[in-house]
Amino acid sequence: MASSPSGSGPDIVARLENARKIYTMGSQKVAALGGIDICFSKGSFWAIMGFSGSGKSTMMNIIGCLDRLTSGRYIFQGKDISGLNDDALSDIRLRHIGFIFQSFNLISQLSVQRNIELPLYYLGWDTNRSADHARDLAAMVGLEDRLDHRPAELSGGQMQRVAIARALATNPDLILADEPTGNLDSKTSRQIMELLDKFHVAGKTIIMVTHESHIADYARHRLYMKDGMIERIEGD
Repeated sequence: MASSPSGSGPDIVARLENARKIYTMGSQKVAALGGIDICFSKGSFWAIMGFSGSGKSTMMNIIGCLDRLTSGRYIFQGKDISGLNDDALSDIRLRHIGFIFQSFNLISQLSVQRNIELPLYYLGWDTNRSADHARDLAAMVGLEDRLDHRPAELSGGQMQRVAIARALATNPDLILADEPTGNLDSKTSRQIMELLDKFHVAGKTIIMVTHESHIADYARHRLYMKDGMIERIEGD
């Protein structure tokens, strides 16, 4: 296994220590993660790559508090959250992690503004404050003239911009992007990646799963998975 960046303290957003995830399939046990050690520093931009079944999606789900380790530790913002219950993990997702999905995951019945506001509703923001913040975020991603539109009235690129604005709504410590350009054409993909790069330059921590090398090139670090292990790490 390639050596991974190490470290601790306030500069480390997320750290996996001997992280193992075992799935039971009939009478067999499959190691989706076979004992991973990796740190993700504040303000870094990572691409996680690998063939189907390599463990990259499992790692993303663990980092995003969507799944739990079978053994090992997950340290987030300096705290071991490995043993937290569902409610506590849900609160971490809401307050500290922004998600961008390949399929956008927008609510079709809601306008652009309401989709962006959704995390703020769960945080208990008042109507005027959340509306103002959503408008600011929409302008940041170039959608200030689409606030009243619904997802069906938008292009794929516009929908992904809404998803990015929504991911930024709570000013998260970490942005997770799962194949963020997977449903987009090459021109729109480039625009979306330039937008993500802009937010990275502004100090956001981004971890992205992708199978496209030209998309991974936007990241400063590239982590390659194979058979549930880290095969190698490239980048500065």
